[in-house]
Formats: sequence, structure tokens, C-alpha cells
Amino acid sequence: MKRKQYTAAFKAQMVQELLKEEKTVAQIASEYGVHPTQLNQWKAQALTGMASLFERKDPILEVKASYEKKLDEAYAEIGRLTTHLAWLKKKGGWVSES
Repeated sequence: MKRKQYTAAFKAQMVQELLKEEKTVAQIASEYGVHPTQLNQWKAQALTGMASLFERKDPILEVKASYEKKLDEAYAEIGRLTTHLAWLKKKGGWVSES
């Protein structure tokens, strides 16, 4: 038996209905054919995530942070490869040990 899949828009609509408090959870569940426990879970999820809707996200800062992380990783890799190359040259006899 395949589980029902609900769209995000439908879930949001159900949460809005619940928050209006014009009908009970049981009434809404019966009307839309959704289990009351599921409705309560969606409501809890919406209330928990609501704060993130008001957080200010600066896309420029996010791109800059991503760039700086990649740059640091690249410099670290250059350092590892430089050290490895020096070791290979020394072991291969390409560099005099003076």
C-alpha cells in the first residue's frame, strides 16, 4: 500500500486552518481526510521552523564565506603538494642535501 504524498502547499493550508482555530483538529482531519496526528505534526513543524522565515540572510556574505572556505582548502592542498614534492625530490636524488 502506497502512502499518501502531500504537497508543501497543502500542508501549509492545513496549518493555516489549524492556526485559525475556527474548527477542531478532528473536524479538519475529517474534512480533508488527513489523520489528526499528522496535522499536529505539521503544525509543530511549522511553528518550529517559523523563526527561520524572519532571519536575514545576505547572499553576498554566503558566497563570500563559501569562496573563503574553498580558498583555504586550496592553499592547504598547495601546502601538502609542495611538501610532498620536496620529499619526492629529496628521495629521488634530484636535490642535493647540502
